[in-house]
Amino acid sequence: MKKKNKLLEYIGTKELAEIQEQYVSSFFKIWSVPDTAKELLSSDRRFSSDDWKNSGFLSAFAATYLLNTRTLNTITEKLSLEENQKEKLNFVLENYMSSCSPANFMATNPEAQKKFFETKGKSMVAGAENFLTDVHKGRISQTDEDVFEVGKNLANTNGGVIFENEVFQLIQYKNLDDNVKEVPILFVPPCINKFYILDLKESSSMVKFALEKGNQVFLISWKNVNDKETTLTWDDYVEKGVIAAVDIVSSISKKQRINTLGFCIGGTLLSCAAGVLAKRNKKKIKSITLMASLLEFSDSGILKIFIDDSSIAARDQAIGQKGIMAGAELATTFSFLRPNDLIWNYYVGNYLKGEKPPAFDLLYWNCDSANLPGPFYCKYLRNFYLRNKLSVPNRLTVCGEQINLSEIDLPIYAMGAKEDHIVPPQSAFKSAQLFGGNVRFVLGASGHIAGCINPASYNKRSFWVNSKVRKIAGKQYKDWITSSSEMNGSWWIDWGDWLGKNNGRLIKKNKKLGNNVFKIIEKAPGRYVKEKAKKL
Repeated sequence: MKKKNKLLEYIGTKELAEIQEQYVSSFFKIWSVPDTAKELLSSDRRFSSDDWKNSGFLSAFAATYLLNTRTLNTITEKLSLEENQKEKLNFVLENYMSSCSPANFMATNPEAQKKFFETKGKSMVAGAENFLTDVHKGRISQTDEDVFEVGKNLANTNGGVIFENEVFQLIQYKNLDDNVKEVPILFVPPCINKFYILDLKESSSMVKFALEKGNQVFLISWKNVNDKETTLTWDDYVEKGVIAAVDIVSSISKKQRINTLGFCIGGTLLSCAAGVLAKRNKKKIKSITLMASLLEFSDSGILKIFIDDSSIAARDQAIGQKGIMAGAELATTFSFLRPNDLIWNYYVGNYLKGEKPPAFDLLYWNCDSANLPGPFYCKYLRNFYLRNKLSVPNRLTVCGEQINLSEIDLPIYAMGAKEDHIVPPQSAFKSAQLFGGNVRFVLGASGHIAGCINPASYNKRSFWVNSKVRKIAGKQYKDWITSSSEMNGSWWIDWGDWLGKNNGRLIKKNKKLGNNVFKIIEKAPGRYVKEKAKKL
């Protein structure tokens, strides 16, 4: 008996026949008409150089690879699978095909071959040295790490550490002018990474931008978890972290209510803290800014393919009560979400061509990983990504309080990034709808990091606003974006104007950082941010 083609169970016979016919036609055109191969190569920056287009057999070989990739993607899209299954298949397929690229092998990469002959073999020697260096590091170098030093040319805004515990250090920054706005702002960065994503080099520091606007700026620097912090929970990060910081900033500034900003998971922690304070009837927060933060996890982006009951149960068993979630593992996972840009691009440059990657502050930060406590991480996955509890009033208990974000009636500034694969823009929009106060939503260009860290001084990219929609409650993202207006430059300018309406009048700044209770422990950026993630 003839075996039935298993593929036909998931895709129609007619559709499969059409894909096969198109593939065969394109295949022979690639090998018989040189311009066809060149056109296909131009569509992918890995093969867009003249070295690839004019290399005869290798041109056609690379174009065939692109045709194979495109055909497999077409088949995947037409398969009758559940969306989650299709996303998992796409992830595996993308990583497999990226690893098979002709660009990754000396024998099929004309650019690497040209470099070898031009340097008389020195590029291969340099590539071997780069490889051995990266083996020692345990990761592929994405930037020239010798150029940067935290506290010297990164995270070097003038300030002091005025408090520390087992969860965080609190940094207060020195104001630039004698007069400052009376209501301070507390920055809550992601604990998955180091805080200096918000304080890179001077020209791209959001901390510096806020100071230039006359704000009193405080910032949480999370502890890089080692052996002593392996039992810390989500509640610890909220109570001993965010809420403790809010109380200290309020005490130093002598203002009952302060402005706050949370980025990524920092925004999730901040929102939980605001929910706890609301339940306790403590009016400590005046406004909330959320940068690419997930609160509503029904569409949690590409990361959801890694999360299900069985995977979380395995994590719980391993580190749910005590242990460390390695920052290096998280960094590797994020890199494999964009394998061509964050893995194979550097594999080819570092090892096949023997080049040193250019100095780039964002990529240095990206490689400076931070460990997380196992109990904290497991609760985050289960309660937020898997169960989506924060989106349902009174379903999630944090620090003994049932959280209801709709009870938080504060001015909210929420931004998403148009090409964000970590926090999809529609999810950032939906998350902002959970609050009870007025919400201003803006959309930045680019992805999760470049969309958020878009310095006003560079005047690059763009952002979208919608002045027609005064309240986003009950609105759909697709309707909001359809009627929005694109503005040139950085969304930071818009945010600075919005914050200016919530930070009060000008007052004389304090001559010293801290106060009689909270005194300077050490200069910013402090010890915590300089601690390297413990290798497991």
